[in-house]
Amino acid sequence: MAALAHARYGKDNIRLYKVARSATHPAQQDVTEMTVCTLLAGDIAASWTHADNANIVATDTQKQTVYLLAKLHPVNPPELFASTVAQHFLDTYPHIAEATVSIIVHRWTRMDVDGRPHPHSFMRDGVETRVVAAVAKRAAGISIRSGIKGLLVLKSTGSQFWGFHRDEYTRLPETTDRILSTEVEAGWHWRPFASLADVHADVGDFDQAWSDARKITLETFAKENSPSVQNTMYLMSEQILAAVPRVEAVEYSLPNKHYFEIDMSWFKGLKNTGADAEVYAPQSDPNGLIECTVTRKGASPKL
Repeated sequence: MAALAHARYGKDNIRLYKVARSATHPAQQDVTEMTVCTLLAGDIAASWTHADNANIVATDTQKQTVYLLAKLHPVNPPELFASTVAQHFLDTYPHIAEATVSIIVHRWTRMDVDGRPHPHSFMRDGVETRVVAAVAKRAAGISIRSGIKGLLVLKSTGSQFWGFHRDEYTRLPETTDRILSTEVEAGWHWRPFASLADVHADVGDFDQAWSDARKITLETFAKENSPSVQNTMYLMSEQILAAVPRVEAVEYSLPNKHYFEIDMSWFKGLKNTGADAEVYAPQSDPNGLIECTVTRKGASPKL
């Protein structure tokens, strides 16, 4: 006999753009572009096991709900909007026990024109995104994970890697000076919120936490004469926990973007290795991948 162990469904890749116009100066505008994913779980098994769709809230309904709630409520900070949408599904559909709403915020940066910020012109100055996932569970409150994804950074010196285990399989030389580049994926788990009202009460913390986490990541990366990616990401995590008291856990996933020296000695003895290295070959793969989760003592991520 078969049994349905897990089921949820929803609408992915809901593209959403919202413009906020100043009441006194309509040409002064702010813009937000998002990609939203909704997933619902609860008393829905009959759709799988008995072809009975009576409890299925159509994915198109979920999409239209996201658009309507974006019109009726603020979309910033994204933690609040994700929580608002997730809680709406629980409040509207008694048979839904859990709603997950994930948001990707796409980067639009205001242009400077004639030395001043332009009121309504923006540019995409990087692939970095702000990400949020909110999970609302009936009688269990709301869990939120915030994060940064796609932040590509590089420094041309100030990184080391030595003292690692060596055996007959090891070919990598030790180094006290190397290029360090990575694409930052970082996330931080907030202490659970009892209700949507509690999310509203702490609404000012979300943007500040994102700003602090981004600044800590960039400044630690730049300033630290890194003995390893592992140690640097741990220092970043420690600082985020110190800066944001409501955060319980911080995660980092950092792939190593390698740049290899090119031996040019075959051409008239030209030196391009070690201290003489100037030209490198960027590598796409394979690459190192380093991950960690750092929690406060006694805490663990809930999402």
